[in-house]
Amino acid sequence: MTSRFLRFAAAALLGLLLTGCGYNSFQSLDEQTGAAWSEVLNQYQRRADLVPNIVATVKGEAAFEQETLTKVIEARAKATSIQVTPETLNDPAAFKKFQAAQGELGSALSRLMAVSERYPDLKANQGFRDLRVQLEGTENRITVARNRYIQTVQQYNVLARSFPSNLTAMIFGYKVKPNFAVANEAQISAPPTVDFNKK
Repeated sequence: MTSRFLRFAAAALLGLLLTGCGYNSFQSLDEQTGAAWSEVLNQYQRRADLVPNIVATVKGEAAFEQETLTKVIEARAKATSIQVTPETLNDPAAFKKFQAAQGELGSALSRLMAVSERYPDLKANQGFRDLRVQLEGTENRITVARNRYIQTVQQYNVLARSFPSNLTAMIFGYKVKPNFAVANEAQISAPPTVDFNKK
């Protein structure tokens, strides 16, 4: 009877210690991070799936800038060639490589949309207009998904760095997760150059 009581007491004490040390919070936030990451990947895939249709439509415009089109095709190939695994979330180098490839595709598509403004026939093409609307919607979804992921990772990382939950993180191997960063941070922080002498 005494041995049974001691085992029960030890289990209850261990449960209280694990609850108070953030173990359950780590479990919850780790799951939330994975779910948020899946949504980011879904939206990036949605964008990648739109690219072949956009390229095919733009190719119909005979005089369209081939360099811009080639950059979109190459950026999509690079972005979709990166194998994303659950370990990507815990590998800062792999995460950064993935983020850079997605950033290149986003930039190439932005350039394509900007260049398309110079082609009235393309702008008048209903199929292209529909694809453009879909792409804009997807970019908005990507932003929302990334923001959710950023917030979840921020909560997880604060828990991993705060005392006493940082002790739990060390014991159970919960490492700080990489997060999205602004790709051109230095460029964005620099004030814009304005030249009033240009005509």
